[in-house]
Amino acid sequence: MKHSELWRAVEAVYGSAYGRSLVKDLVLPGLGHTAQEALDAGENPRRVWDALCDETDASEADRWVYREDPRKR
Repeated sequence: MKHSELWRAVEAVYGSAYGRSLVKDLVLPGLGHTAQEALDAGENPRRVWDALCDETDASEADRWVYREDPRKR
């Protein structure tokens, strides 16, 4: 997963404002940081996405939204 795919997935699943708030403010127990702090520290975006999905109980379809072609949504 690329950083750009992570941000598209965040926006698609959580919406622009709420998604950015989650990334900035929600501490992810699996990482010990917020998603933004983990990304800034060099954590793999896929690991960050998985931790965010785990913490927010995202559906299986939401977990894989970054694999969808955005032109087909």
